[in-house]
Amino acid sequence: MARKRGMGFGPRLPSLRKKIAARTSYKRYIKHNLGFKAPRGWGWLTNPRKAAYNRVYYRKNKLWNGLLGWVVIGAIVAMLLGAFH
Repeated sequence: MARKRGMGFGPRLPSLRKKIAARTSYKRYIKHNLGFKAPRGWGWLTNPRKAAYNRVYYRKNKLWNGLLGWVVIGAIVAMLLGAFH
């Protein structure tokens, strides 16, 4: 068993065992072969923990980016107004 390391360098080394396990999982069979794929926006149903994290992360970053945008626009307007006086 390989030892866990931090960030690696170089090409990715694919694992045949993990590739086979992913392609033959019961979850994949249910989703793809039986047609139980959830529509977009139904993350609360399929994985509530991940959906909650993504919602908080997105809203937090969107808020900060919006505020930063208004600060930059305000600075540009102030410079333009200062140039015309």
